[in-house]
Amino acid sequence: MISMTDQEAFSGIRVLDFSQGIAGPHSAMLLAQHGADVIKVEPIGGDWGRTLGRPYGQNTAHSIAFNRGKRSIALDLTKPRGLEVARMLMKTSDVVIEAFRPGVMAKYGLGYEEAMSVNPDVVYLSINGFGSQGPNAMLPVTDAVIQAYSGLMTVARSSDGVPNRLTMIPVDVVTGLYAFQSAATALVRKFRFGAGCHIEVSLMQAAAAFQAAKIMEYHLEAGEPQPLYSPVATMRTTDGYLNITAMREQHFVALCEVIGRPELAADPIYQGRELRIENEASLLPILREEFAKQPTAYWTERLTAAGVMNAPVQTYGDFLDHAQTKAANAVNYVEHPGVGTIAIAQLPGTPSLSSQPSGRSRSPLIGEHTEEILREIGYAASDIPDLQAEGAIARSSQ
Repeated sequence: MISMTDQEAFSGIRVLDFSQGIAGPHSAMLLAQHGADVIKVEPIGGDWGRTLGRPYGQNTAHSIAFNRGKRSIALDLTKPRGLEVARMLMKTSDVVIEAFRPGVMAKYGLGYEEAMSVNPDVVYLSINGFGSQGPNAMLPVTDAVIQAYSGLMTVARSSDGVPNRLTMIPVDVVTGLYAFQSAATALVRKFRFGAGCHIEVSLMQAAAAFQAAKIMEYHLEAGEPQPLYSPVATMRTTDGYLNITAMREQHFVALCEVIGRPELAADPIYQGRELRIENEASLLPILREEFAKQPTAYWTERLTAAGVMNAPVQTYGDFLDHAQTKAANAVNYVEHPGVGTIAIAQLPGTPSLSSQPSGRSRSPLIGEHTEEILREIGYAASDIPDLQAEGAIARSSQ
C-alpha cells in the first residue's frame, strides 16, 4: 500500500476511481497527491488512457501524469463476481468517481442511488461531456469536440482566420481541476455535516467556466469583444519569436524608446489604451518591422531593462533547461519503472516530490494491486485464483 502521513488533507480517505482517459483520472490523481488512497478500477485490458501517445510498456506520458499515486485493480464489470468486488469496494469508499455517459453506471448497479443505499454519506462524482440533460447528453465527446463547441477555438485563430484546436488537452485538464475542487469541498461538507452528495461536472461546464470572462465580454459587447489592451503580440525576430506586453502607458512609452521609435508614443492616434486598440492595425506592422531587425536576445535584454514585459517563445526543451525553471523546482526528475527518467511538473502548492512517498510519482500497472486490495476487503488468498479463472479480475503480469 502507498505510504501516507497522518497530517495530509485526505489521509485516511478512500477514493474509488472508475474513470478513464484524462478528466476523471486527473481529479482522482490530485486527491491521491494530497494523501487519499485512490483505487483505480480498470477494465481487464486497462484504462484507454494508457493508449494516448507513445507507449512505454503499459504506460504513456498521459497515463503517468494523471494516474500517479494510485493503486490499480483490474475488474470485468460484465462478470457477476467482478461486480461483486466493485460493490464491496463502494461500501467502504468515501468518494466514488465515474466518467461514463449518463446512465452507464446505473446499468451496472453502480450508480449514485445504489452507492447511497449501501454507503449513505458517499461523495459521488460524475464527469461527463455535456451533462446528463439536454439534446447532446448522450453524444460522445473528446477535448477537441468541446474546444469547438464552447468557442475556445475562436480565440486561437491562425493568420488566415481559421479557428484552431489547441494541440493539447486543456478542457480535460481543467475539468479535472474543477472536479477535484468539487470533490474536496464535498468532503469538507461530509465531515462537517455528515452528508454525502452527487456532483456532476461536465467538460462543457468546465470549458465555459474556464472562459467565463470571454463569454461575458462576448455577451456584453454584442459579439465583438475588444482586446484587453494593445500592443500585446508575438513578434518575429531574426532568430525566433518574442512576446511583448505593453499593458500601461509607461510600458508603451518605454517600448517605443527601446525600438528607436519614440515618436510613436507621441503620435495622437496612439495616445491611451482605447486609441491604441482602435488603431492596432496600423501600429502592429510598424512594431513588427522593427523587431525583425535584431535577434531575440537583443530585444529581451533591452525590453527587460526598460521595464517592458516580454518573453521569448520557448520550446518545452527551453523551458526545462531555463535557470528559473530549475531555481523554482518547477519540474521534478524521477525514475519510473518500465519507463526510465521522467520529468514531472510540480503541482502548485504542494511539497517537492523528493519529499513525498515514492509511490506518488509513478502510475500503477494494470491490476498491479488487485490481490492486495481483494485481501483488504475480506477475500481469502484461496478465492483469488478462482476469481481470475472466471475472468472477473486480472493481476499484473509484470
